Amino acid sequence: MNTAATGLEPIHSAQLIRRVDDKLMELLSALEPHEWDLPTVAGQWKVRDVAAHLLDTAMRKLSMARDHCFVESVEIRSHEDVVKLVNRLNAEGVAVYRRLSPAVLIDAMRSACEQSARFHESLDPFAPAMFPVSWAGEETSTNWFDTARELTERWHHQQQIRLATSRPGIMTPELYHPVLDCFARGLPHTFRTFQAEEGTGVCLNISGECGGEWRLVKGASGWLLTAKPILNPAAEVMLPQEIAWRVFTKGIGRQELLRQSALGGRRDLAETIFQLTAVVA
Repeated sequence: MNTAATGLEPIHSAQLIRRVDDKLMELLSALEPHEWDLPTVAGQWKVRDVAAHLLDTAMRKLSMARDHCFVESVEIRSHEDVVKLVNRLNAEGVAVYRRLSPAVLIDAMRSACEQSARFHESLDPFAPAMFPVSWAGEETSTNWFDTARELTERWHHQQQIRLATSRPGIMTPELYHPVLDCFARGLPHTFRTFQAEEGTGVCLNISGECGGEWRLVKGASGWLLTAKPILNPAAEVMLPQEIAWRVFTKGIGRQELLRQSALGGRRDLAETIFQLTAVVA
């Protein structure tokens, strides 16, 4: 990871991907036939589309990162090129795998999840990852950060299905806090163009047993996440853990967000936190 954090520990989440995917298998196996066509907060995607996306991305990651299989040459010159490519691949994968019956999709998902878990568990967490975490502004990333990003993907898409089908969430400190911690690592990149005096501090507080406080300070060379307390932050945002994941994955409308959050201090600084998008889309 780059130098946008001082005093923050790496997020070791390789063992958690298996646990999140185990819960995914339980969830999908329990769905009633009509629930596969319920709408979700993921744009136009229904439950079957989100499930198809989870299968596609697991298989795609194994093919490229583990097996080094690339069937097309793509030139990436900008972040916009990354977004365009990812959106195309996602759409293509969903278009194919949404056609599978639940039984076939679940069987394929079981195999993909097991292979994915073994792959991430085998990685040296501090070796360079094949793909950088672009939404955090990185051009190169270590495996621990890429794996944490993978955890956020597996967790939040499963949560979309749970929300759509009125199933209990998986908001346990062990599984959800690392997701929020990973999301927060994108804050320095989100604030990169915000001009402020050196020493200006911003705090993000997420309530609930899975939440915590993330502190951002303007340094001489840019914005940094810090483990040190900020005594008089210029701005502060308070979010309940129930909606925090939706804020950073484009899953909540502005009016609902403002109704359920609380902002203190400079509003322009506080609302910049809401611009953090921890997905490539």
